Amino acid sequence: MNAIRTRTLINEADIVVVRFGEKYRQWNAAFDAGYASALGKSVITCHPPNLSHMLKEVNAAASAVCETPEQVVQTLVYVIDGKLPDAPKDGEDYVPIADRLGKGNPQP
Repeated sequence: MNAIRTRTLINEADIVVVRFGEKYRQWNAAFDAGYASALGKSVITCHPPNLSHMLKEVNAAASAVCETPEQVVQTLVYVIDGKLPDAPKDGEDYVPIADRLGKGNPQP
């Protein structure tokens, strides 16, 4: 019965948040993420960094990948209201990726 309920809720959803972790059934969550993606739903995955490699295919199909529930909330606030978080995840130590990796190939 839970599977019927889950499929019904995914069908009715605009955005599906799928949480992975030590106490969550990974195979069920991965199936639900794939099902939602196949239906064309926007998927947000949430999992600790140590699961990133195992979930690389699931994350590739996701619209957003978060590490904490707070990041999921920040993502939803941005999607709904267009408001970005007050501070970057790295806080005062934030360095834009272009500055970290360089501006690109100087001799293309």
